[in-house]
Parts: sequence; structure tokens; C-alpha cells
Amino acid sequence: MTDAERLARLRLIRTPHVGPVSWHQLMQRFGSGEAALEALPGLTLRGGGGKARIASADTAQREMERVAALGARYVFRDEADYSPLLREIESAPPALIVRGDMGVLHRPAVAIVGARNASAAACRFARQLAIDLAARGVTVVSGLARGVDTAAHVGALGGSTAAVIASGIDIAFPPENAALQEKIASDQLLIAEQPPGTEPLARHFPSRNRIIAGLTQGTVVIEAAPRSGSLITARRAGDYGREVMAVPGSPLDPRAQGCNQLIREGATLVQNADDVLEALGPIDARMVREPARPFAAAAPPDMTGDDDRRTVSDLLGPTPVAVDELVRQSGCPAAAVQLVLLELELAGRIERHAGARVSLA
Repeated sequence: MTDAERLARLRLIRTPHVGPVSWHQLMQRFGSGEAALEALPGLTLRGGGGKARIASADTAQREMERVAALGARYVFRDEADYSPLLREIESAPPALIVRGDMGVLHRPAVAIVGARNASAAACRFARQLAIDLAARGVTVVSGLARGVDTAAHVGALGGSTAAVIASGIDIAFPPENAALQEKIASDQLLIAEQPPGTEPLARHFPSRNRIIAGLTQGTVVIEAAPRSGSLITARRAGDYGREVMAVPGSPLDPRAQGCNQLIREGATLVQNADDVLEALGPIDARMVREPARPFAAAAPPDMTGDDDRRTVSDLLGPTPVAVDELVRQSGCPAAAVQLVLLELELAGRIERHAGARVSLA
């Protein structure tokens, strides 16, 4: 990939209203970041927006220079180093900013997540589970938060671990994990989606959690309150068709309520590494070593008419609806519906939700 193409792709990522789904659709349709940037103003106008606010080349260039100065690099979605499991999910990040060895993700991987205010027993269990899984060649993935996440990373340091953070790759959060984050970056793998200098804001954590769930064959939850981020990770894993596992706890401990509820809903109860490996079953080698597929070379001709645009737009409302349902009710070709939604998203008129659903913004 040329430097100009990498710069164009990053500009596309940093352009307002270009999310992971629309970025991927633009790349599929136009074949390159450079061609997609050229087409962006026209698509935005057809979606009812004003002038497209494309990220400047200077801004993107400064970010790339900052990433390189930090000893990090970009891995784009269609590059060989990108995780094949993460590539499968609809909202896969267009690019990851990484420090370390991406090879740790090209082997079986399990997420271990849980409460930040975890009990001593939960932290001890998480650490031992990570030790046992790492000893069997499994990469342990977590979010480097306090409590269970930290214990899991510490346990897996002797084997293989990957940390996904909600901040820029140069920001340590929580601050007391700065040394651990640096060790993981030096010896294992540190992953960020946000640009350098980004503080870990609340809205970044659900995005971080989808990456953790997408990178792994399964997610183990160890202590989680009923509305915690760990349950978001688990439910994302279920949405992606991955195994959801939970460690049971005392009904008297509020931190166990989330795990117990997951088990009631069908999550696999686990008590040790053998249970985790049994739940995952045999790992098909094609799942962890699937080759990257290049984007198409050119855009197909645009056969979408104004009638199709009105039909699809009229079906949208504030309640999220599945894209497949829009195709069924509109009677329009799937490609036409996807193009209309892309134009509307670039114009800032729709929002995308989990489960391939959309709503008016």
C-alpha cells in the first residue's frame, strides 16, 4: 500500500459521519481511499447534506507522524496482519493502532472481562484462568481496566495477551497500570482505535468492548453488575456468534448478578480452563489464519434513482430497523438500499446500531 493511499484511508476514517460500516462500504464500492475521497462530496449531497467536511491531509499526516514517533503503526482492515476474526464483524474498525506483535491474534483467543471493583477471589480466579489458558497456547484478550482485566493480563504475561484500550495509544488508563501497559506494548500487543492523545471518554468504552468481543472465539465474564460494560462485551460476543461464558457467584453479591443472569440466559458455566476449552470446541485453522481479501478495483455503476431514495427514506424513523427489513419492505435491490443508507449516513441523517439496524438521527 502506498503512503498516499494510507493517508487517504486515514482521512476517510477521521471524516465526520464516516463510521466503520460506511468506511468499509466506501472501500468496497470505490476500491481505494483516494477514489472514495473523490466521491465523498457527491454522495453527501445526494444524501441531503451540505458540503462534506473531509479531514485535511495535514491533520492526517500529523497523526501518522505522531503514531510513528510513539513506536506504533496502523493496521488496516484488509491487511494480512489484521485479525481475521475481528474482520468478520460488521462494525470492525477500519484501522487499528498497535504496538507489539499482531501475531498473538493469529492463534486461538479468549476474552476475560469483569468488574473493576472485583473481589480478591475474582481477581485470583481471573489470574489463574489466564495462566492456564496462556499455558495452552491461547491468547488472553482484555481491556486493561482495574480489577478482573488487570488480573487477567498479569496472569497471561508468561504466555500471550493483548490489551485493547479506550484511549489513544499514548494514554495510560487507569494511571496505575502505566507500567503494565508499557510491558504489554513491549512484549505482547497493545491495541487502540482512537488517535493519539485521546482521553478515555465514556462513549469510547462500548466501542472498545466490541473490539474485545470481535477479536476472540469466546468471552468469559468474571463478576459483573447487571448493567456493566462487561455484559456489553458478552452480549456483543453473542451477537457475533461467539461463545459466551460466565463464572457463577453468590446470589448475595451484587457483583455476581450479571454473571448469574448470563448463565440463566444460556451462557456456558465455567469453573476452569478445561471448561473454557471444551466450550470453544475444536478451533478451525481457517478461522485464525483466513487471508485478507483486497477491496474491489472500481465502483459499480450507480443505478439508484430518486424514487428508490424516497422509498427508503420514507421507511426510516427514530426506531431502529433492520437493513434486511428495509430491503423487504421497499422492494428495492439490496445494493440500492445500501447505497441510499450510505448517502444518508454521510449526510448525518441516520445512525447505525448493533445488529445491522439503522434509524433517523
